[in-house]
Amino acid sequence: MNGLNSTVIGLRISDVWSDYNSAYFKGSGNIKDQKYFSYFKKQIVGQKIVAVSRRAKNILISLENDKTILIHMKMTGHLMFGKYRFDSSLAKNIAKISAKNPAQSVKQKDKMINKSPWFPVSPDSLKDPFNRHIYFVISFSNNKNLALSDSRKFAKITLIDSKTAHNSEHLRNLGPEPLNADFTFDKFLSRMNLCLNRKIKQAITDQEIIAGIGNIYADESLWRAGIHPEELVKNISSVKLRDLFKAIKQTLTKGIDLGGDSMSDYRNIHGEKGRFQEQHYAYQKTGTKCARAGCDGTIVRIVVGTRSTHLCNKHQRLNS
Repeated sequence: MNGLNSTVIGLRISDVWSDYNSAYFKGSGNIKDQKYFSYFKKQIVGQKIVAVSRRAKNILISLENDKTILIHMKMTGHLMFGKYRFDSSLAKNIAKISAKNPAQSVKQKDKMINKSPWFPVSPDSLKDPFNRHIYFVISFSNNKNLALSDSRKFAKITLIDSKTAHNSEHLRNLGPEPLNADFTFDKFLSRMNLCLNRKIKQAITDQEIIAGIGNIYADESLWRAGIHPEELVKNISSVKLRDLFKAIKQTLTKGIDLGGDSMSDYRNIHGEKGRFQEQHYAYQKTGTKCARAGCDGTIVRIVVGTRSTHLCNKHQRLNS
């Protein structure tokens, strides 16, 4: 969020481009619907960005006309700011492929150089191969661009009213933010009491219970707290839940301080890797000795729900 706040606030939108348009997308309120994208473009072009915030995994870009662009980047998306060049001839070729065979368009397009008609000019960090998958670009009057790289093309982009944004269908059911000052241990307990019969990892990664805890941060927090990811919430003592409460705050804060986790696709606003992956104790450390002081355990991998999960086989014992 700091990156967006330092780059786009005060800039005026001169144009918007999207390659998300899909002949197979029938839903409304998403730019993958071609009719909705036309409405979206009319509403944002010419507007100045007045604020940027985050709610769970949603980026909220507020405009002077009381509209807010909501971007949920899903698993592999990341926003980048810099100067880009648009290759119109490549764009036309991509459009022809899409028109002829929409079902194969993404696969064929990915065989093309750079996988997008947008080519980074500066800074050089935007040229990282993981930054190539550009399907959405906002252009500004200062000739800079805000680009979304999204290798799986899963992102959601829509427009909501700024004054009622947090009551919109996209945000109203989200749980509290764990790093907010008012997220106390008592509030954490009240959220856990809503899911006493669920496994703890599934509980803390449910965005309607607590917002913004992803798979990596859940594994690292549970490792810190010494709790098995499959432990039922009702079987965890208040002492251990307090340990988890502290661990969540510590882990998320560390992730922010280190610029995020780039184990996979994520890059920051300048297209650079974060460094949190350099500080993993559990996530994708399968087979390594546990780094906890005095522990002789080994990190193992299991599946909780559908998510790959990593834990120590000694200090994170399943009690229930």
